[in-house]
Amino acid sequence: MSLEQQLVIEENFSKAFNKESLRESLNSEDFEVYSNALKVLEFSKGDVVFDDGDLPKGVYFIEKGTAKLSKSGVYGKDQILRFCKENDLIGYRSLLCGENFQAKAEAMTPMKVQFLPSDIFLRLLENDSKLSYAMLQKIAYELGESANTVTFLAQKTVRERLAEILVLLEQKLGTDPEGFIKISLTREEIANLIGTATESAIRLISEFKQDDLISVEGRNIKILNRDKLIKLGHVVI
Repeated sequence: MSLEQQLVIEENFSKAFNKESLRESLNSEDFEVYSNALKVLEFSKGDVVFDDGDLPKGVYFIEKGTAKLSKSGVYGKDQILRFCKENDLIGYRSLLCGENFQAKAEAMTPMKVQFLPSDIFLRLLENDSKLSYAMLQKIAYELGESANTVTFLAQKTVRERLAEILVLLEQKLGTDPEGFIKISLTREEIANLIGTATESAIRLISEFKQDDLISVEGRNIKILNRDKLIKLGHVVI
């Protein structure tokens, strides 16, 4: 999916899942129930928003900050699934499936989120067709991203995977005023994302730096030649 299409889907959801839009689409009783149930929560970096195996009690709309979704593997090693940023909704998949959480959500930065209890969220979906359609779009998009991940891990070399993940992280999370991707990742986390050993990730990052593809300051990475990374990673933008 193109960046433009992705942004349209994200914008449609943000427009549907906010107080002003819901005030217009809901009757006064439903809107009052929604307003009274909505809670604002804050998390520090490293805090667990919800844990793998927990019973879903509601959904979390990220107002500010970045979260990491991960799942523990067979040998207890965490596998990073994806990162979520401002205007992303997390926790809804397990809720809609009627199962316990299948992943852990952890704050990568200080976070501010809106928490909506399960029964209220389901009531909104039943009564607001605009929100329901935006959710369908969001679910369809994320299903497509999951399919892309399978191809990403199965068919690309580690070098190609690193190039692609850097481009996609920049596209998803944006950059700070100095041009660095807005997330600080350890070498182990990068290795986890691209499915390789930490030593291999360290070597590839060093090679990318020597080739003037990226600039590195500690855990922060800046893309210097986006076009070459896109070509190297066979990324469809």
